[in-house]
Amino acid sequence: MLKKIQLLILLIATQSFTARAWVYPEHRDIAVIAIQKLDSAHRALLDRIWALARKGYESRLDASAADASQGEHPKYLDYAAFPAIAGDHSTSADNMLFNILHTDWIMNVADVTARLKAGLADSKDRSDRESELRNSDLRLLRADPEYVSRAGSNNVHFMMARPGENTSAGSYFDSCFMEGAELNLVGTYKWYHASALSKASRLSAPALTPEQRSALALAAMADEAFSLHFLEDAFASGHVAGIWGNAALRKGTHDYYDEHGLEISTWQGERLVLTGDAYMRRRDAERAANTVLLSLNQFLDAVNKKEDQSAYGGQPGVLSPDTFNIAKAMKMPYRQIDPASRALTDMVLVTTPVPGLNTGLGEIPRFRSELGPFIGIAPAARISVLSGGFGTGQVTAGTIAGLEVALHIGLGLDGILNESGDGLVFVDLGWRLDAASSIKLEKDPGYKEFGSILSAIPSREAIYFRIRLPYYVIPGDLVILGPLLFLVAPKSLSNVVSTAGAGGLIPWQTGMVTPIGRFQFIVGREIGVTFYGSVQGADSYLLPDWDVTGGLVLFSMHTTHLEFPILEYRPVRTFSRRQSASMVMQINAGVDLPGKVTMIEPADAIPMKLKPIWTVGIRLAFDWRYYYARKKTTK
Repeated sequence: MLKKIQLLILLIATQSFTARAWVYPEHRDIAVIAIQKLDSAHRALLDRIWALARKGYESRLDASAADASQGEHPKYLDYAAFPAIAGDHSTSADNMLFNILHTDWIMNVADVTARLKAGLADSKDRSDRESELRNSDLRLLRADPEYVSRAGSNNVHFMMARPGENTSAGSYFDSCFMEGAELNLVGTYKWYHASALSKASRLSAPALTPEQRSALALAAMADEAFSLHFLEDAFASGHVAGIWGNAALRKGTHDYYDEHGLEISTWQGERLVLTGDAYMRRRDAERAANTVLLSLNQFLDAVNKKEDQSAYGGQPGVLSPDTFNIAKAMKMPYRQIDPASRALTDMVLVTTPVPGLNTGLGEIPRFRSELGPFIGIAPAARISVLSGGFGTGQVTAGTIAGLEVALHIGLGLDGILNESGDGLVFVDLGWRLDAASSIKLEKDPGYKEFGSILSAIPSREAIYFRIRLPYYVIPGDLVILGPLLFLVAPKSLSNVVSTAGAGGLIPWQTGMVTPIGRFQFIVGREIGVTFYGSVQGADSYLLPDWDVTGGLVLFSMHTTHLEFPILEYRPVRTFSRRQSASMVMQINAGVDLPGKVTMIEPADAIPMKLKPIWTVGIRLAFDWRYYYARKKTTK
């Protein structure tokens, strides 16, 4: 059962990161800037078409196509919000329009993302930014039920890598759109922009009724907005690098270049440095908006074209947005578009960045996220404060130190949504050696020759294991919820697992990224169990028995120590393509439970009455992992 839920979590985690490029407010800002850049004639035409499109939906759609003053708690959605909703909060232009016009949750999404924009603007450092993203992702999980799973099974938000350094713009664009190509942002943009141009060119058809003309205007604008989402994605640095490698390699490289930026060249030879998701600068927005402006101008120019429009209003499906579903498709389907539309889309795309080369000579440096199955070792040192000894009269506190080493096997699922997330699953099996406790039975220096046996707890060896698993509401619930939801409500599974990885339904266990490291409350996520006496047989103890025997009695027993980590701190982390290493400090609480007592001396004495020992301690571990690739990188 545990293996099954681990595999389910891994499946979701390896898919969910692909769902977004620019965050919602960045998408919307690019569209606002592009609309503001329209010349007066094109802006007047856009406003006229927008007014036509919003007929009957005035209670949902803003009177302005780009309301730059819109903030938190918006009452209306403007056209600039359409590209932000496309792709990330919808799966096709038709689905996008339905969500915009007929759902209540989309307004909650607009509010959450407006708050994210304000929070990112006020962020002073990286830790503030991660905190804002964490809070926003958790709110979006509640607002949009399919936020994680939508478009998670493919690379539609990414550019295909170039096959070689001499690849021309035209051949690259054709390869992205050809039937059977892996779904990608260039091919998706061409698909939806061509649909928008076709609809726009029919808007002035005399056979259309006023109602049909409004429906067609809305459908055309929806298709164009959906295409713009992917055109904007082309300027997010983590998405320019190209599609290659397994999920962990794509995610790690994506995250690195989003934050640190990437120097690129457009197909026209313009050189610039781009950043990515949640790190957009004003210059990045301006540059992306210039390309979006070209696409909008083409769309608006198509409205004035005079084509064969006689029977257009009567053709089935032409008054509705395109239904090409980017969440279900894995490959580009066949579609023939007229040469004029193909030439227009290429004129826009030549202003986009040239993607990175495919795997091989000349590839850009790549980084792996902590995603996927791993094996490793976890040596650690620890020190604990004890409530006393096992005897009912041993109430003097003391300390005990120990060393341990374990085989570390699990699934790295760190940062499913963002760096604050933690879906880590692992099992450790190891050996532990404890020194004698500082609590002594006799303080007379003459007794030192007897060694640790005169300590309340002598030196001990043990076999131990640790297990870690995120939970949704109560510890361990994913073991039951995972398979159950997989069978009866697979769409809900993505939301439940991602919420668990982000801190649970009550998200107090999300990671707190700070300038000095990452802190996280992990109560219920991890437990350690140590079996003392499991290596060389039951441990021997001395215990004062002044009332019965008048001296010390010797007995043996096995004990079981349960450890519950409370707070975790990771100050250092390094990462390569296949390995990761980090220091981990944990504050924990626990209890050492006595087992069955066997009297040794005197052998006929009545077994001693014992009590549990309560502990509070610090564990400092070195977490080294070697990750296995789930599949070979693409060539």
